[in-house]
Amino acid sequence: MDARDENARLVVAIDGPSGSGKSSVSKEVARRFNLAYLDTGAMYRAVTWWCLHTNVDLTDADAIVQATRSVPLDMGTDPNGERIAVDGQDVRSEIRGDDVTNNVSAIATTVPAREVLVAMQRQIIVDSGDRMVAEGRDITTVVAPDATVRILLTASEEARMARRGKQLGAAASSNLKDQVVGRDAKDSTVVNFTEAQDGVHLLDSSELSMEQTVQGVIDLVIRTTENMTERAAGPEQSQGVDAQSK
Repeated sequence: MDARDENARLVVAIDGPSGSGKSSVSKEVARRFNLAYLDTGAMYRAVTWWCLHTNVDLTDADAIVQATRSVPLDMGTDPNGERIAVDGQDVRSEIRGDDVTNNVSAIATTVPAREVLVAMQRQIIVDSGDRMVAEGRDITTVVAPDATVRILLTASEEARMARRGKQLGAAASSNLKDQVVGRDAKDSTVVNFTEAQDGVHLLDSSELSMEQTVQGVIDLVIRTTENMTERAAGPEQSQGVDAQSK
């Protein structure tokens, strides 16, 4: 298949820990290939905001699941313009605040709530015409294990903390390490996003710039789709092409 063919199915699944750069990279890759974009982490944050806003007891798993099922979430998929609304309210800023950050693992570690969100995420991918970059922590293994290209984007702890601190700027809190490393530790109890599973490409961005990382993902997408085309052609056709070229 041709990764540049805008009529072809192309689902790129990108997982990684906090501060690995997966959101910025995923958006840009989506733009380059004219794909939709899904930030699944923002969905967990939006549910967390809804639970806090409606006074849901975050120690009550049943209440969390019910809130997840009923949350009036409007999740945009345009990489050029983020849209995240809950009950008609724009919550793009609120879901990045400390209150949500400090409580989001309560949602992420409630397995039945994850199952609800996974079903929603799979439907969003289908609704995109199977043309999407989806990023999170369990996209390559749970949400879209049949994605065209699956990538684990990682980086050293030092690089991830530096990036998150730069992202937050003056708003960087004193518990930055807990936000980056602590949340990963909590979430890793229910999903493995630190090791590349079979068929998942590992890309370490510790020493890479944003553009270099984007190009690394693009190269993986193109190489993977080209290999798929060669395998689909079969050995006889491949030999025929070689013979014609000699």
